[in-house]
Amino acid sequence: MIIFAENLIKTVMKIGVPKEMKNGENRVALTPGGVYELVNYGHEVFIQESAGEGSGFPDEDYREAGAIMLPSLEAVYAMGELIVKVKEPIPVEYPLIKRNQIIFTYFHFASSESLTRAMIASKAVCIAYETVSDADGSLPLLTPMSEVAGRMAIQQGAKYLEKPVKGRGVLLGGVPGVPPGRVLILGAGVVGVQAAKMAAGLGAHVTMLDINMKRLRYINDVMPPHVVTEFSSVYNIRKHIKTHDLIIGAVLIPGARAPRLITRAMLKEMRPGTVMVDVAVDQGGCFETTRPTTHEEPTYIINDIVHYCVTNMPGAVPYTSTLALTNVTLPYIIKLANLGWETACREYPDLGRGLNIVKGDVMIDEIHEAFQSLSLIHI
Repeated sequence: MIIFAENLIKTVMKIGVPKEMKNGENRVALTPGGVYELVNYGHEVFIQESAGEGSGFPDEDYREAGAIMLPSLEAVYAMGELIVKVKEPIPVEYPLIKRNQIIFTYFHFASSESLTRAMIASKAVCIAYETVSDADGSLPLLTPMSEVAGRMAIQQGAKYLEKPVKGRGVLLGGVPGVPPGRVLILGAGVVGVQAAKMAAGLGAHVTMLDINMKRLRYINDVMPPHVVTEFSSVYNIRKHIKTHDLIIGAVLIPGARAPRLITRAMLKEMRPGTVMVDVAVDQGGCFETTRPTTHEEPTYIINDIVHYCVTNMPGAVPYTSTLALTNVTLPYIIKLANLGWETACREYPDLGRGLNIVKGDVMIDEIHEAFQSLSLIHI
């Protein structure tokens, strides 16, 4: 159906927002305010009942904004031409995804071959938040969640440094007469900067490692003197893990698997009770010993080293995270709904770079490199 409004020709899109199924995930992909905007453009929005409750948005707010509430996950997938989510589909959702259906969410394909193969088989159009990128290489849809995760990494790391949960028993900020804790941050991107801000604010001594000298110069200019920078190398990593209390893995290669910077053998060089927080776990993790955990069971211990590797860290603060995410995703959702995915991705190259899998074809090198057996087709 085509409608005319504000002198623009637009296709009426049926947009579905299911309740997130991943363990511990309380975010929702669309707020009532976002529903109002889309309905105002003439689109139909279908929300699964209770989808927004974990983020503080009751069903009644969605109804008042113009949404049609549906009772089940199956009903939302059946009605939606464009499915908008927060996290990647889990196996129970795979059979619900239809040929030519547009799925707009965080996918992180490079960390899951089973998800990748399921989406190839579905023949859906998979647009990944994490690879939508501006001309300067910035990642507008990943940035807000990276900001949340970076700050949470210190918040959680500080908690797990406490002795009752097997940490070293160190207070990051120290007290008069006692030196502060030491935080090592691997990566000086958005996550790393936000982690450094939080750690520095607590009074911790912070060391940041990166291979990008421009980023290190920026950090040196904007951070207080107790945040120091060094070029990242195996030698420097091995040197610092011996003396730091909290280690943050914050390395990202867009669309690709994270590099492994700390090996299992290196754990023996750390002091017992050291805490490692791997924010890169969604992309496979930058510690060899990383394995995904949940908010219910967030940590595990290997060689007396506490590992925190929750895959959806921002899901623990869903109100903040949902608002931060939808602030940046809504303009792209409107483009997809108004123009259709082909026109929107052609006219807006930043959105086009989010195309990861299209009707069974893998569109980006990074997925092919992660799983060599997959075919590669360029657009």
